Amino acid sequence: MSIESDDDLKALQRVGKLVSGTIRTMLAALRPGITTRELDEVGREYFAPHGARYAPQLTYGFPGATCISVNHEAAHGIPGDRKVEPGDLVTVDVSLELNGYFADSGATKIVPPVRPDLGRLCEASYEILMRSLRELKGGSRLNQVGRTIENESRKRGYTVIRNLAGHGVGRSLHEEPYDLVNYRVPSDRRLARTGQVVAIETFISTGAEYVVEQPDGWTLKTPDQSYVAQFEHTVVITNSAPLVLTA
Repeated sequence: MSIESDDDLKALQRVGKLVSGTIRTMLAALRPGITTRELDEVGREYFAPHGARYAPQLTYGFPGATCISVNHEAAHGIPGDRKVEPGDLVTVDVSLELNGYFADSGATKIVPPVRPDLGRLCEASYEILMRSLRELKGGSRLNQVGRTIENESRKRGYTVIRNLAGHGVGRSLHEEPYDLVNYRVPSDRRLARTGQVVAIETFISTGAEYVVEQPDGWTLKTPDQSYVAQFEHTVVITNSAPLVLTA
């Protein structure tokens, strides 16, 4: 969607703030021994009293209130009985709907003790996301974001997951512009528009370039046991730096 009024912006800021608060609360509760179902409930208990609904459950029937992916799972992990272990790499992805507006964000955290190599991976994914957002402004090519993510990942010795991508968001969970991938597509000549709302996400990998859907029909996992760190923000494109709704 594109921002058409102050009411649009205020509504998106409300749901964006709720998304970021949910993620912070879940990551603060992350500890050895907690199950992903218990962690999911922490998130639901935070956002549900505000009247928000979890967007993938609402839109696609996802069997959980949040997506929680562990270690070699890159995205869409279903909360369950799995216990979090020391050293696990855990990604929390929260997408909410509130009063007809949607926001989407994600973050990856390591349960102490932190392996130095995984710590560097997480730092890289976050820093690359924030760097790519600086490239995003009204009139710029949308594929510049993917080029920045891919180039910065290569410089640091990582790859990007090519079959996961950012997307437009706002009035629904996934909308135009679709396929905001983590690499440059020369044929993509779309331009960013001022006021446009998009979710930009980095999927930075220690090896794999693709993820594979698991038998549960949801979880996406690397086929080579490599690790993936994901960070995501919903932003409003402006003529300068984008306005981050999920900071």
